[in-house]
Amino acid sequence: MKRISIAALFIFVAGLIASPALAKTTFVSIGTGGTGGIYYPYGGGVAEIWSKYVKGVKAVAEVTGASVENVKLAHKGETVIGEVMGDVAVAGFKGLSKFKGKKHDILSMAIMYPNLLQIVALKSAGITDITQVKGRGISTGSPGSGTNFMAEAVLKALDIGPDSYKDSRLSFTESANALRDSTIDVGVWSVGPGTSSILDLATTHEIHMIGFTPEQTERVLTANKTYSSVELAGGVYRGIDQPVSTIGVWNVMICQATLSTEMVYNLAKALFEHNDYLQKIHPSAAYTTPENAVKYSPIPLHPGTIKYLEEKGIAVPDKLRP
Repeated sequence: MKRISIAALFIFVAGLIASPALAKTTFVSIGTGGTGGIYYPYGGGVAEIWSKYVKGVKAVAEVTGASVENVKLAHKGETVIGEVMGDVAVAGFKGLSKFKGKKHDILSMAIMYPNLLQIVALKSAGITDITQVKGRGISTGSPGSGTNFMAEAVLKALDIGPDSYKDSRLSFTESANALRDSTIDVGVWSVGPGTSSILDLATTHEIHMIGFTPEQTERVLTANKTYSSVELAGGVYRGIDQPVSTIGVWNVMICQATLSTEMVYNLAKALFEHNDYLQKIHPSAAYTTPENAVKYSPIPLHPGTIKYLEEKGIAVPDKLRP
């Protein structure tokens, strides 16, 4: 059955009613992720900002399969905005990897915050190195998610083939529950630190966060240019008191390339100028700044965002112009 987005349904109903007031309303749908990560509450905060501060806009955050699905939904027009990991944005824009040679009609609107790869096992399992996932039951994240995309890329760079482990491909909440019930040995998250599903798990079970050796990190970064070496700070999760060496990637808010310059300008302006409210939803929003849009965007920016940045006196390099 063909998926009908919430935004499309709103537009259909508005057309049936044919009210002059409704006719002036533009419905903006935001593809987020599951409820156990940061994308969904972050997207809900963005929807509130746009609905309140952008005249004629009603925005709504939709639960989706996350990054890979969000690129496809934006390209097809089932959503107009998507929250996407930077590596997935590049693959979708260029038609690489899971996008199978098909370039998707997307541009960058803003940079959100960095994701950290967080690989979790129960301490009782005794798994301390990523190579120990061989022969184990794991979850690399739900199909269509950026977590699954990144986990497979990292494991491939370390010569850990998909036939060497049993992958359940669960959502964040399902992965935490499966670890709790010992139906998997390792769960993978690519998400901002302090995500609710791991926090909840750590309150009831002793967890171990699997880090990367310098050699492993070098191999992953050599194979994946959009990734960087980062540390998960100690004290974020109960029982993880020391920093953990891991892999990071920036999240991108993408939009349909066909959206008007004026619309994206208004959305970007409201997003950046009401960031204080978004930080109340999640502190990771502190990274959502005009400066970071230029510094970290992995694909070209939409002309509407460029218009706002240039009004703020921020130079936009040619490589980020569509």
